[in-house]
Amino acid sequence: MKANTANRRALISLAIGGFGIGLTEFVIMGILPDVAKGLNISIPEAGHSIAAYALGVVVGAPLLAKIGSKLNSRTVLLLLMGWFTLFNTLSGFADSYGTLLVTRFLSGLPHGAFFGIGAVVAGKLVKAGKSAQAIAVMFSGLTIANVIGVPTGTYIGHHYDWSISFFMVGVVGFLAISSVFFWMPKIAPELPKPRSKDNKGLRNTELWALIALTTIGTGGFFAWYSYIAPLVTDVAGWGENMVSYAMILAGLGMVVGNFLGAKMAEWFVPLKAVAISLGFMVALLLVNAVVATNPNVLLVMTFLIGLASFTVSTPIQMAIINTSKGNEMLGSSMNQSAFNMGNASGAYLAGLPIAYGYGVVYSGVVGAVLAGTGVAMAVAILVYRRQRANKYRKLAYNS
Repeated sequence: MKANTANRRALISLAIGGFGIGLTEFVIMGILPDVAKGLNISIPEAGHSIAAYALGVVVGAPLLAKIGSKLNSRTVLLLLMGWFTLFNTLSGFADSYGTLLVTRFLSGLPHGAFFGIGAVVAGKLVKAGKSAQAIAVMFSGLTIANVIGVPTGTYIGHHYDWSISFFMVGVVGFLAISSVFFWMPKIAPELPKPRSKDNKGLRNTELWALIALTTIGTGGFFAWYSYIAPLVTDVAGWGENMVSYAMILAGLGMVVGNFLGAKMAEWFVPLKAVAISLGFMVALLLVNAVVATNPNVLLVMTFLIGLASFTVSTPIQMAIINTSKGNEMLGSSMNQSAFNMGNASGAYLAGLPIAYGYGVVYSGVVGAVLAGTGVAMAVAILVYRRQRANKYRKLAYNS
């Protein structure tokens, strides 16, 4: 009983860290005008801080995970969250465009490594067969941040000062450091494993295929989410105040979808769960493009798309961990880089039809194409696995 309680506390410490990461990643989108006004720069220039953070995630995830693999996980998580807390707090003190870009880039460096290493650690804290639920607990912090933290941080940043939003992240970071220090057990680093048929390191083509799947498939969600504000106001006809409520609805959907995705990873092979989730997203995005002019239906679809988007998270993370044998922490962290590349590419590609005058609803069509491509990639990998398994069975039979 004591061991179970201790492990639950350790998972909560990961969730607190996830809450802080979710808060800093998404709150900036709600306070961009306030940041621009405070630093006397344009809104597009303030938006560069979002790209700087995402770049930090992409660069930091494999680099810090590789360095951290040589230390025990508790120490690595403490160092990552310490770095995260320091530079998010310093972001609140930024007094120029250049300073903000530097602090946001440095704030993003530990993001992917924390989630990547945390996912592997979460799986080790529970008994066999419960890894999916443990990973979902960690990601629940990020989803809850979208329901509670981001709206609160946006309100405070808008009505008081944008810097307070980043100081809030610093406070959450301190809580995460404290909880990891007191609740996380020491887990010794894994010894390097010799390269074999199962352990191919970064030469594993299936690992790279899954990372590409994450980038393209989840890009479908970000293609829609990046333009949720004009969908709510310009297409559905709601006032600007409804945008915050729509984002809360999407966040509630993410919370439900996160735990549903964990169950799906137990009911199906993780990669099959990914294909089902992305297929569901394709259908919802296409329907949303048709019914978006109906204000009430749009809000329902917002909840459902948020739900579908996070049924993917735990299954794809498990698929990556299962595929990157001997390099689980590195592979898991690189998948977080893929999520952020999906964020950037999805938003960019969805903006193209809008720029050419086709309307905001076509952002969802672009998202459906990206998610559909992810489904095709997942099916192709599953077929390849089946053919490879049949080949090995025939070789074993003939020998």
